[in-house]
Amino acid sequence: MNSTVSQFNYGMVTPVVAFLMACAGSALGLRCTTRSVRMGTQGRRGPWLVLGAICIGSGIWTMHFIAMIGFTIEGASIRYDPALTFLSLGVAVAVVLLGVLIVGYRGASPLTLGAAGVVTGAGVAAMHYIGMNGMKFAGHMTFDPVTVGLSVLIAVTAATAALWAAVSLHTLASAAAASVIMGVAVTGMHYTGMAAMSVHVDAASRVRGQSSMDLLFSLIPMVGGPIVVLVLAAVIVMFDPDMLVGNEPVQDARGHDPESAAVADTRPTASWPSL
Repeated sequence: MNSTVSQFNYGMVTPVVAFLMACAGSALGLRCTTRSVRMGTQGRRGPWLVLGAICIGSGIWTMHFIAMIGFTIEGASIRYDPALTFLSLGVAVAVVLLGVLIVGYRGASPLTLGAAGVVTGAGVAAMHYIGMNGMKFAGHMTFDPVTVGLSVLIAVTAATAALWAAVSLHTLASAAAASVIMGVAVTGMHYTGMAAMSVHVDAASRVRGQSSMDLLFSLIPMVGGPIVVLVLAAVIVMFDPDMLVGNEPVQDARGHDPESAAVADTRPTASWPSL
C-alpha cells in the first residue's frame, strides 16, 4: 500500500544545510579547476583537477544525504546499505573527475563542453538513484519516468554550467556566483528526483515509526568523511593566494598566455631599413 513520505522532517534545516554543502563543494571545486586551467601545461594540472573533482563530487553527495536525514516514511523504518551508499560517492567523484579532465585538457568548445556535461550530469543523477536504491525498508519504491527524466535534465544542465564556469570564469566573485547557481541546481535535482518516487510499505511490516535520532546517527558517520575532505580542501585553498585572488595569468592548453599574446600582436614589429 502507498505510504505518506516527508522530505522535511526537521523543517527547513536539512534542505538549507544541504544547499550550503552543495555550494561549498562547488565553490572549492571550481577554484581548484580554475587554478589548474591557469597553470597550463607548465604546471602540475592533474592534482588540482583531481582535488576539484573530489570537492564537487563530495559536496553533491553530502548534499544528498544531509537532505535524506529529513526524509521519513510513515509506517516504515529506514536504514542504508553502506556498500551502495559509498558506491554512490565513488560514482559522484568519478564522473565529475571525468568531466573536469575533459574540459581541463581539451578546453571549453561547445562540443567538448556538451559531451563533458552530459557524462557528468548523467553520473550525478546515477549517484542520486544509486543512493536511493541503498535505502532499505519493508516495502519498495516506484519512480515516475517523466519526473526522473526531468531530474536528469536538471543534473546535465547544472553539470554543463559548472564545467563552463570552471574554465571560463577566473575571479573569486564569479566563482562564488557560479557555486550558488550550482547549489540551487543540484538541490533542485535532488528534490525533483525525490518527487518522482512513490513508496509502497508492506502492510504486514508496518511499524509505528522510526526514531529521528536513530536515522541521524546512522547517516552522520557516512557524511563525516566527505565533510572532512571538504574542510581539508578549504585549508589548501586558503593557503594558496592565487586561488583566492586569481592573479595568475590564464594559460591555454599549450601553456601560452592568451592575454599576453594579444598584447604582443598589437606591438609594432621592427623592420630593417632597405639598402
